[in-house]
Amino acid sequence: MAIATTDPATGETLREFEPMSDEAVDERVARAAAAFERYRLTTVDDRVRWLRSAADVLEADTDDVARLMTTEMGKTLAAARAETGKCVAALRYYADHAHEFLAPRPADAEAVGAQEAYVVHQPLGVVLAVMPWNFPLWQAMRFAAPALAAGNVGLLKHASNVPQTALYLEELFRKAGFPDDVFQTLLVGSSSIERVLRDRRVVAATLTGSAPAGKSVASIAGDELKPTVLELGGSDPFVVMPSADLAKAASVAATARCQNNGQSCIAAKRFFVHADVAEEFTRLFADELAALRVGHPAEEGTQVGPLATESGRDDVEEYVRDAVEKGATVVTGGQRPDGPGWYYPPTLLTGVTQDMRLYDEEVFGPVAALFTVSSLEEAIDIANSHPYGLGSNVWTDDEAERERFVRDVQAGMVFVNGMTTSYPELPFGGVKQSGYGRELTDLGMHAFTNAKTVWVGAPSSQQGGGDTATASE
Repeated sequence: MAIATTDPATGETLREFEPMSDEAVDERVARAAAAFERYRLTTVDDRVRWLRSAADVLEADTDDVARLMTTEMGKTLAAARAETGKCVAALRYYADHAHEFLAPRPADAEAVGAQEAYVVHQPLGVVLAVMPWNFPLWQAMRFAAPALAAGNVGLLKHASNVPQTALYLEELFRKAGFPDDVFQTLLVGSSSIERVLRDRRVVAATLTGSAPAGKSVASIAGDELKPTVLELGGSDPFVVMPSADLAKAASVAATARCQNNGQSCIAAKRFFVHADVAEEFTRLFADELAALRVGHPAEEGTQVGPLATESGRDDVEEYVRDAVEKGATVVTGGQRPDGPGWYYPPTLLTGVTQDMRLYDEEVFGPVAALFTVSSLEEAIDIANSHPYGLGSNVWTDDEAERERFVRDVQAGMVFVNGMTTSYPELPFGGVKQSGYGRELTDLGMHAFTNAKTVWVGAPSSQQGGGDTATASE
């Protein structure tokens, strides 16, 4: 895939970039490693000051950055502004909490025969971040903010269709006052990832992307004994029970499926509706989807823009075609519009069966599959049969149903009577084929730190005689 900015609303390639040579990449890795040796010695106060500066710079750049994301991957201006604001909030969150998250954690010194015992979290070094295009600022930032706060150094290999957003991130941290080479962008294709990850100066990696990409990075990192955090695909269940507020559930369902033009790992994709309310909810849901305004993403009021790539739109069409040919019913949508750009309308399918591709595969576009179920248990069983386990939603006012869903659904996140989203204040990540590890909160910061045990004995002048032998490994 070429490294280029191609406007999804028109299909026009606006700017192309020459991939960095191996020599240029090696030089950047060397600079990153040298920067880490200096940066790890900076104080938390220094890093907090730079994080706050980055937040201020990004906030001032909001309009320009939002338009850049809209141009590169087609998200609406409203969504792009919201994404930028979320990144500003994350920078300030880690600035506010860095001292707390990095403070030494006292241990029971008496229990281990020490005068003092504690745990310190120290940075690992140069971390490679392999990031996707769908939230080009946010997904990079939720790695960068905690990693830089902890004293790590970042190398960003971003998706090839958002190169200008990737370059902006490098510029942002430089403008904010971070030391040179602490955060660098690598304009390279995916074929360069292995070479960078196997470099001994790169100590860890994080990837947000597809399950195959995650398996590849995990395999390489495992061979090199380097830690990874993987946030992979999702096909989140959205369960609606009879006690739910159906109108509200349908409204949120439309947003949950079509957010970011339907291109989100945590978008609700499979809708499990109790038979007692299935007919009414289907009608309400279809009406909400049909009412969404599809249009140019730069126009105010547009709610659904184009898909990011032509091949992505082709994939969505193929999923719908396969399902219809095998007996699914299109309730609304299902036909690509005429004209330029890679648009696809919000679409609702019923009658989905196991022989259809979208039953088990993630559809990265505004297509919802609705299933009628007879009980919460049936909904959970079908949801759990899927290989992914990222987010999940349940709509019910029954406390017992809520508790059962929280207990039994196989997912990294559960949202009750609300839409799955990410917050700096909550851990983010999945189970099964959706990956492992957690981003955000203190867990996201500690993912790339060394939890170092410190045991301090009494000074020699204070030590008495006698037998000091203890059991040990």
